[in-house]
Amino acid sequence: GERLERPSPSHCHVETFLPGSKMIPCVQAMLYLSVLVAFAACNAPPVPLDDILIEKTFVPEQCVRAVKVGDYVRYHYNGMFPDGKKFDSSYDRGSTYNVFVGKKQLIAGMDKALVGMCVNERSLIKIPPHLAYGKQGYGDIIPPDSILHFDVLLLDVWNPEDGVQSNTYHTPSTCSRKVEVSDYVRYHYNGTLLDGTLFDSSHTRLRTYDTYVGIGWLIAGMDQGLLGMCVGEKRIITMPPSLGYGENGDGSDIPGQASLVFDVVLLDLHNPRDGITVTNQFMPESCTRKTVAGDFVRYHYNGSLLDGTFFDSSYSRNRTYDTYVGRGYVIAGMDEGLIGVCVGEKRTVTIPPHLGYGEEGTGSKIPGSAVLVFDIHIIDFHNPSDKTEITVTHKPEECDKPTKKGDFVKYHYNASLMDGTSIDSTYNYAKTYNIVLGANQVVPGMEDGLMDMCVGEKRHLVIPPHLGYGERGVTDEVPGSAVLVFDIELVEMEEGLPEGYMFIWNDEVSPDLFTEMDTDQNKQVEPSEFTDYIMRQVNEGKGRLAPGFDPYRIIDNMFSNQDRDGDGKITEAEFKLKADEAPHDEL
Repeated sequence: GERLERPSPSHCHVETFLPGSKMIPCVQAMLYLSVLVAFAACNAPPVPLDDILIEKTFVPEQCVRAVKVGDYVRYHYNGMFPDGKKFDSSYDRGSTYNVFVGKKQLIAGMDKALVGMCVNERSLIKIPPHLAYGKQGYGDIIPPDSILHFDVLLLDVWNPEDGVQSNTYHTPSTCSRKVEVSDYVRYHYNGTLLDGTLFDSSHTRLRTYDTYVGIGWLIAGMDQGLLGMCVGEKRIITMPPSLGYGENGDGSDIPGQASLVFDVVLLDLHNPRDGITVTNQFMPESCTRKTVAGDFVRYHYNGSLLDGTFFDSSYSRNRTYDTYVGRGYVIAGMDEGLIGVCVGEKRTVTIPPHLGYGEEGTGSKIPGSAVLVFDIHIIDFHNPSDKTEITVTHKPEECDKPTKKGDFVKYHYNASLMDGTSIDSTYNYAKTYNIVLGANQVVPGMEDGLMDMCVGEKRHLVIPPHLGYGERGVTDEVPGSAVLVFDIELVEMEEGLPEGYMFIWNDEVSPDLFTEMDTDQNKQVEPSEFTDYIMRQVNEGKGRLAPGFDPYRIIDNMFSNQDRDGDGKITEAEFKLKADEAPHDEL
């Protein structure tokens, strides 16, 4: 009762059961009948085909595109007779068979069989004679009334009406700008034929493809397909040969009449007319001053390409970038982007390549024609012409004696950088900082800030680096070229001596001064006699040493000035009062 399939003639054979076998007669009879039926089947003529017969031997998971009437196709094939004998092959010719479908450019059976096939689909197509070459056959190659078998692999399909097809499969979260005609772009791509065969890739060259868009520098399909893309966007651009490399293709990699598929990721975009773009990220509440050309700026930055690729950072070096602005010390775009900023301000500066590193880039870090993005934070700035900026924050009601050069002052301070970074504070040590004004014991800016100040007064000082710690700064404390900020309070002041004096008499000078010093009456004053005498005058209130200095060092210096011949003792001939001498400093 089973349906018998017609076996192949090459596998037909007959088994003869010998008389006298021990088989049951009924079973023996049935087997004998089966053999006769099989023998008849093997030797019967083929059943004629009424229509084409299609056996799909491979079906792709996705059907990129199915053939329709009027489409142009590229396919490979092997043409065979039913017995397997080959009569033709596109593989042997080394090129696909390219033809329009449904326009009678093919035998009727093939015209019919190709409709509905997908790219990369493979089918065995059996075509009866009346849909092939019929009773006439085809010369000496195909006999009359031949059934033809074609093993077909479809590689490409397009239509003359096709345009560029774009399919975006990744869209960036933000898109501030899209590609327009005349823009210059940098992108990576993989280029394949419609069947997936790779013919080119920028990734393998480790270099982007850089070009203008919409002005004929690219094949027409790519010119169209790139329009409207955002930086970071990924899209598939499919184009027919009329918008690609046409009938002739491009060398050995791209055959003629081939559809092209480009998998593109856009990395960069600018226009030659672009200037810098500044986006403010943070603005301090108060901004009393903004940078101008000629200012010296200290700032931190992170540098990246437009696609987010990092290339440099001052933070990684733990040191600000310090430069003059508006003087050509940095790339033109940064020179412009640093003008008009406040201390503490954060901004993003986007710089086109013609205002950055141009077509050449900087080697491995910054490619040629790259747009640069800098996130900058202004730490401080000053101008070489700046002086100490003094702001009085508190003034006592009474002030009889403001400070002057030579005064000994005691004051508290809090010191910081312009960005608020604390440097030092006398309050941490619970004691004042004590100096003599005009004695170069502090930076010049602090000298300026403490002058003409009253006890109890408070001031806010901003000191430029050339009046502070200069380009070198103080190791591990004050960066080079840093602007300093001091909040100071004058706690105590001792009036200094007149300029040029380290000791003065409060009373009339004794006319017998040398004799009073020469306690052993040997007509010469020893250092000990001199020191004892001066200290006694100070202790008795008859004389006064300059405040803020070591009294013994002052006295030693005074003795040296009187010891004209340097023999370690003062004679009466050497001894003179300052009023009797030519002006000079004693210390």
